[in-house]
Amino acid sequence: MKKGFIFDLDGTIYLEDQLIEGAAETIQTLKKRGDKVVFLTNKSIATRSDYLEKLGRMGIDASLKEIVNPNYITAKYLQKKMQAGEFAFVIGEEALFKELSEEHIAMTDDYTKASYVVIGWDRQFTYDKLNAAYQAWRNKAEIIATNPDRTCPINGGQIPDCGAMIGALEGATGAPIDTIIGKPSRMMADFVVSDLLQLDPANCYMVGDRLETDIRMGNENGFHSVLVLTGITTEHMLNKAKDKPWMVLESINDIVHMSLFKDHNSIKKDCLKR
Repeated sequence: MKKGFIFDLDGTIYLEDQLIEGAAETIQTLKKRGDKVVFLTNKSIATRSDYLEKLGRMGIDASLKEIVNPNYITAKYLQKKMQAGEFAFVIGEEALFKELSEEHIAMTDDYTKASYVVIGWDRQFTYDKLNAAYQAWRNKAEIIATNPDRTCPINGGQIPDCGAMIGALEGATGAPIDTIIGKPSRMMADFVVSDLLQLDPANCYMVGDRLETDIRMGNENGFHSVLVLTGITTEHMLNKAKDKPWMVLESINDIVHMSLFKDHNSIKKDCLKR
């Protein structure tokens, strides 16, 4: 039976510009045997085309339709929500602006005219941007965040991600963000399964390194959740976690070395011996 594999990127396929050993061969093997593959990232600072180019440079064969980022899903969300004459005030980097523009989302530099505020990971985040989002919120704008990730894995550690921007605004408003687009949202899960993979969720595998996004999305949407230990999550973190994966692997490379239909506990034991 054909299966669908949804792969996180950072911490699962690669770390920054370093491909995780065996990732390219694993993707190639899955595709050759007829399985479907989607690459799903929460990072908003690069476009889908950027990811396509990066994967190709690393030796991974992919197509643009196999790549989903929160910018693209945010645009799809706004296309359904926005009425004529409404505008979005956007806080983020060039990639977010570019992909919203490509999907014809009306944007404004004047937060007083905004019906929506879109917040993405912004490495030039300032007090002025925070204040603009806060004032728009006071004017009843809907606040949308591209993703909830607190940090992003890099070689040698982690750096603050969009969750830091969310925390700053929630600290000012005292209220949660209205809408979060990226993993683990049902919105993103439904798009991947229904529009791209077109498979029963029970035949899909969410493979990633984050418990609170990748694993939670798998668990909450009927996928098999597969944790890899090449990114954020350590065995120590896993032992204390509420979001438990269906399977634990040392890395993506282990997917092709074992049956995915073994008992969960035996899989975990086998993988952690590698």
